[in-house]
Amino acid sequence: MLVESRRIRDRYRLLEPIGGGAMGTVWRAQDEMLDRTVAIKELLLPHDHDESRTEEAKNRAMREARIAARLQHSHAITVFAVLEEEDRPWLIMEYLPSKSFAVVIGEEPASVDDAVRVGAQISSALAGAHRAGIVHRDVKPANILVSEDGTAKITDFGISRAIGDVKLTATGEIAGTPAYLAPEVARGEDASFAADVFSLGATLYAAVEGKSPFGTADNPIALLYKASSGEIEPPEKAGRLTPLLLRMLATEPADRPSMDEVEQELRALLPDAEPGESVLAETIPETEAASVSAVATVPATVAVPPGGEVAAVTPGARKGLIAVGAGAALLCIAVVVAILLVVRQQPPQDNAAPPAASQTSTSASAAPSTTPSPATSASETPSTTAPPPTSPPVSPVSSTQSAAQALSAYYSLLPNNPAEAWKLLTDNFRASRHQTYERYVSWWKQFKSVDATNVKDAGPNRVTARILYNGGQAENDTFTMVQVNGVWMIDAQS
Repeated sequence: MLVESRRIRDRYRLLEPIGGGAMGTVWRAQDEMLDRTVAIKELLLPHDHDESRTEEAKNRAMREARIAARLQHSHAITVFAVLEEEDRPWLIMEYLPSKSFAVVIGEEPASVDDAVRVGAQISSALAGAHRAGIVHRDVKPANILVSEDGTAKITDFGISRAIGDVKLTATGEIAGTPAYLAPEVARGEDASFAADVFSLGATLYAAVEGKSPFGTADNPIALLYKASSGEIEPPEKAGRLTPLLLRMLATEPADRPSMDEVEQELRALLPDAEPGESVLAETIPETEAASVSAVATVPATVAVPPGGEVAAVTPGARKGLIAVGAGAALLCIAVVVAILLVVRQQPPQDNAAPPAASQTSTSASAAPSTTPSPATSASETPSTTAPPPTSPPVSPVSSTQSAAQALSAYYSLLPNNPAEAWKLLTDNFRASRHQTYERYVSWWKQFKSVDATNVKDAGPNRVTARILYNGGQAENDTFTMVQVNGVWMIDAQS
């Protein structure tokens, strides 16, 4: 059968293989229903297992892929769908014309600047995954894709563990490379968030040093032994990146920074960045399945205002902008003082509405994951729905309720009334979820029903609940509730 005639589910036409390895083959394919190019990973299951273990590996791969599909980030390859065809899993993914970072640094070691740029992008995706409770488990150069414009995206969340890519086989052979494994994982322990931090550190180390932090070894078992000991060779070419690398590569997981901290420190190390600035501007997609890429490198410094729009500032204009900004700040202070003096002279009104909740944040979710499900076509027009007024409603969530009752009332609004539900999310919650109101609405459109069951107060301002979506998919969550203007609002979700 010709490759060009192969179809998956009578929808995806396989065009050509564009990559592959121990985990399977990656195809460039055409989604004929949506008329777009996609990447499809055909997962290969272990051949040295009996039928029951092979079936277990297949089910685990499907489960891990579905978990990965919950994450959508501008620096992570989006998983659109997970299918079973020809008795094996197939992942339908975003197509990014690119090279793997392994190929890039194999051609020539990266400069410190380039390593920092890639690291800042990938750490942002991993930090988002960690906030959603997702561990990658196999961060390495081969799982990072870099496009021609410098955009970096990570792929293959959880898949290596699902099909046993990094393992010691019965014949003593190692499938996969131990060069980027955290010491505890090399010793057989489960991968954690801290293990992802180590593996990203090992990846950046290899990018600038041209070798694994454990050195080189022809015998993979010897390399695995070095990895399990945690003994690394001190970096020699990492320059200003060295202090962070050494912390990321700490033998003990507790001694490593969190991925959020890694992202912040890498952003601070970006070339041409000054305090309070970032030269990475991430554009969050407006539709659920939009394939997005961020600005990886720019010729001038980039200032990101609260609304998220990106404005390029040339170095020559910086002094003038600083002067204008200082004058504007003084004017704002004067106006605020004047308003306060007027307000203090006015008597209180019994029927005054409560102050509106701040809308400076651009994101929120209170959904099964921190990001919307990639089920919608990338060709859809971005929503332009304006967010609702932000004054907290008096009903159905009132201050006379307990936090648990308030959470139940919040979910009673969904999925049919996201406008009112949106008002019950604090700025802190929205900021932690990286979503606009449009994406929040788009997320809830995919569900026909949502129910909060077994809702219980679990301590001061903490509520636990089992959230059931469409009568089937369920998860157990813990919420932090706070009162704003006498109304219970959701401040955090884990």
